[in-house]
Amino acid sequence: MASIRFLWLLNAKTANAMKTLVRSGFCACSRRRNICSSPSRLQNYMSAWVIDQYGSNGVLRFTEEISLPVINISSEVMIKVNAASLNPLDVAMRGGYGATLLNLRRDPSSVLSSSNEFPLILGRDVSGTVVDCGSGVTHFVPGDEVWAAIPPWKQGSLAEYVKLTEYEVSHKPKSLSHGEAASIPYVASTALSALVNAGGLCRESCADKRVLITGASGGVGTFSIQLLKAWGAHVTVTCSQNAEGLVRGLGADEVVDYTAEDAPQQLELMPKFDVILDNVGGDTEQWAMGLLKPWSGAKYVTLVSPLLLNTDSMGLVDGTFQAGCALHNKAFENMLSRGVFYRWAFYAPDGPALDDISTLVDGGKILPVVEAQFPFSQVPQAFQKLEHGHARGKTVVKVSEEDDSQGETAESEQGMQEKAQGS
Repeated sequence: MASIRFLWLLNAKTANAMKTLVRSGFCACSRRRNICSSPSRLQNYMSAWVIDQYGSNGVLRFTEEISLPVINISSEVMIKVNAASLNPLDVAMRGGYGATLLNLRRDPSSVLSSSNEFPLILGRDVSGTVVDCGSGVTHFVPGDEVWAAIPPWKQGSLAEYVKLTEYEVSHKPKSLSHGEAASIPYVASTALSALVNAGGLCRESCADKRVLITGASGGVGTFSIQLLKAWGAHVTVTCSQNAEGLVRGLGADEVVDYTAEDAPQQLELMPKFDVILDNVGGDTEQWAMGLLKPWSGAKYVTLVSPLLLNTDSMGLVDGTFQAGCALHNKAFENMLSRGVFYRWAFYAPDGPALDDISTLVDGGKILPVVEAQFPFSQVPQAFQKLEHGHARGKTVVKVSEEDDSQGETAESEQGMQEKAQGS
């Protein structure tokens, strides 16, 4: 059963100069020292998009008066945000999804009081440059270009700066711009949690595995296709007909149009699957569970669980109890009737895991799939675009200008398909 894991101003020349000095030995600073170039010494506030209450797009507010994050723990790093990207989780969190459990994680004393979590900064993906390090940081120095998935209880990336621990951060792939890099960490962390932690898959065990991905044209789906193909698995996906070119270009072996009336029948005619990754939820379980190989350790992994919805609507104790009972009953029923495992998976940020993904990206095995980009001034429009649904990749927000000559190379869906097919 999957465990639940919930997991300023320096310009480009200054950052690059610091990085060069550190690596060339002309600077006496150690990787373990607290660098004295923290933006908090130069200014007290930063720009950010925040929410002061839960609701629709109208609650988003731009401000230049959010206090800069301050390093308080030796393992923390401060990152100047170059690019962020949005995920369905951001839309849900804007509306209050998961507030009960996330507030408890932010402040355990909130269970006994009515502490205020606002203003909140959304955004779970970040690509940027390290500008400050705690005294215990050993893997990063100022000037390093990094990417990360931000835990949902921490302040997000729709801001000039973000603070994380070094264990949540990874060096950015050298082959990607910041905008491209920002499209990957959240979906990578979610897919790894589902496929590896819950699904039991890994590079060494995928060669003879058949995997079905439902709802495969979104961020998690398009990443999962590429990861599984890099590991040698046979991948079947469901998506709408107009996304077939995209998913085939990324490596999908078989594609079924979920809008077709006979979609379940098409899947039933195929050989049984070892793992199903469900990105859709709803009634998918009713017709998909029978597609797994019986009595062979096959696993049904869903990213759509009632845990956070239950705790929001029923309270912490009752909601957790009801969700736990639902998981136990489904897992027990499916094990007894078919010999298959039923599991929930959750977004779980992991810096070291992103190191492995970075290697695959630089090796050309995984490509960023960016559907749209917006400037920092148009964050509400970016949310509106995401809310329209039927995503064909990620929605990226450029928080600051690129600090290298690579430039921002947002690719259209058609260009992304051509690049994937040519690799």
